[in-house]
Amino acid sequence: MEKQTRTLDEVTIRFAGDSGDGMQLTGGQFTNTSAAMGNDLSTLPDYPAEIRAPKDTTYGVSGFQIHFGATEINTPGDHCDVLVAMNAASLKVNLRSLIDGGIIIVNTDGFGDKNLKLAGYTQSPLADGSLSKYQVFQVDITKLTNLALADMNLSPKIVDKTKNFFALGMMYWIFNRTLDNTLQWISEKFEKKPEMIEANTRVMKAGWNYAETTDVFAVRYEVKPAPLTPGKYRNISGNQAAALGLVAAAEKANLDLFLGTYPITPASDILHELSNYKNFGVRTFQAEDEIAGITSAIGASFGGALAATTTSGPGVALKTEAMGLAVMVELPLVIVNVQRGGPSTGLPTKTEQADLLQAVYGRNGEAPIPVIAASTPSDCFNACFEASRIALKYMTPVMVLTDGYLGNGSEPWLVPSVKDLPEIAPKFRKEPEGYLPYKRDERTLSREWAIPGTPGLEHRIGGLEKQDGSGNINYEPENHDKMVKLRAAKVDRIADDIPAAAVEGDASGDLLVVGWGGTYGTLKTAVERKRKEGKKVSHLHLKHLHPLPKNVGDILKKFKHVLVPEINLGQLSKILRERYLVPTVGLNKVQGLPFRSVEIEQKIEEILGGKQ
Repeated sequence: MEKQTRTLDEVTIRFAGDSGDGMQLTGGQFTNTSAAMGNDLSTLPDYPAEIRAPKDTTYGVSGFQIHFGATEINTPGDHCDVLVAMNAASLKVNLRSLIDGGIIIVNTDGFGDKNLKLAGYTQSPLADGSLSKYQVFQVDITKLTNLALADMNLSPKIVDKTKNFFALGMMYWIFNRTLDNTLQWISEKFEKKPEMIEANTRVMKAGWNYAETTDVFAVRYEVKPAPLTPGKYRNISGNQAAALGLVAAAEKANLDLFLGTYPITPASDILHELSNYKNFGVRTFQAEDEIAGITSAIGASFGGALAATTTSGPGVALKTEAMGLAVMVELPLVIVNVQRGGPSTGLPTKTEQADLLQAVYGRNGEAPIPVIAASTPSDCFNACFEASRIALKYMTPVMVLTDGYLGNGSEPWLVPSVKDLPEIAPKFRKEPEGYLPYKRDERTLSREWAIPGTPGLEHRIGGLEKQDGSGNINYEPENHDKMVKLRAAKVDRIADDIPAAAVEGDASGDLLVVGWGGTYGTLKTAVERKRKEGKKVSHLHLKHLHPLPKNVGDILKKFKHVLVPEINLGQLSKILRERYLVPTVGLNKVQGLPFRSVEIEQKIEEILGGKQ
């Protein structure tokens, strides 16, 4: 049968299966291959919190969504065009994400009576007509995998673990992707296990050949490269980008980088990534708990290193007292908070933006800390680099907010040239004459950084209130009042050192959509669509959240309405209302998932239509 080829501008695919089916690996390999082929893309990994949730239940479904195209891609896709379902539970959980007329590829072996019962089906959706509005392709992936490996005498468990490569091979054929990148990855991953190289290679090629030769698939699709800015690209996740941002900042500052941290989902990958950069003078310390992680970083900063700690919301709560210590001793420190659903343990593997108020206000006493938010996976590099610059220049802890969607999601990243990165030049006090631990720079109000052991610069620091200048312990009311105001004024002066906020669209109009963090791509997409329809709507996305850019208030007052979509119950809205007395309109959801652009568009129409 002659195969047809159709060209598409963009496609959204979701790989879904049991948490042991390797869907994250499958989606990651498809992503890397698509990035290497020049597509722009955005991804959304979605997996259960349990290490091994009950097999074949809806609780154990793991998914990976990728939106890729020949055009600019800013979101992982509102809905998917193709769903690969390895069992009945994954179909049940993800079917609502599929467009009408979309493609479903199912592994029929995952739809037996036991599978259906555990997924909550009373009868098979493959036979009851409930999938009639979709294009359904039934493939016994498990059986075909077993046939491909029949002569290798591998254990059934190992054979079962390779079936995801059969699905990947089929998808590579259907979307005209090369196998080369994944074949190289297999060879490197299983370098010391030749039987696994052979098995995974065979199965992936079997999936490709099956799609090529069977009559089941009559159409394949081509998605051409996107017109990206020329340069060297790599596919990067937010956590990888955050790690590289810290490394780059340490290199520009000519300092060693120290990470003192404790593993926590979804931030642990930053620790894993940084552990690979010992050749750049990076030292990683996995402490026994969150408190030890941050206090070890404060100690490293006292010793003259660029110090960082990484965590998520629950870890920030535990680190709070030590953050106050870093404020009091006025040492540079970068705190990366990869936000997740809360409160308490909450939704460890799902995304949320609910730590903004905690970041800005959540410490005892008057303990101001600058706060910066990343807007895309690759922007995590910029956010961590900028946080390092500010921390070193102003001798202050700085918090970086990313989230589970950004940290685990990925996109193509134009690798910057080192020479194009901003300069970072920390100043160490070396002359003993006239030295005072809390003597301040007149412009930045930062105190001087003196490395312990420098002759003549012996000094003490600690959590008790300091006397202005000398740094001696001091309980006098007037001194405490003065020091509290000095520390606040130092953070406020950072506003003189950050870019003005920039509006995407007209500088005034009917509606301004204001966002922060990982909502950027969704808001950008929704606003651009509405502007093409002639609506007077613009977009402002805030990177520096404390202090805010100086022109934010002036911008807000130039619009009739201000919409603030957040994956929380309105935290930035509270800040903007309090600071600028602007009657913001909130659009809030806390479902553990990013916004869909259509949700933003509907709210824009509601406001502009006078229904708000």
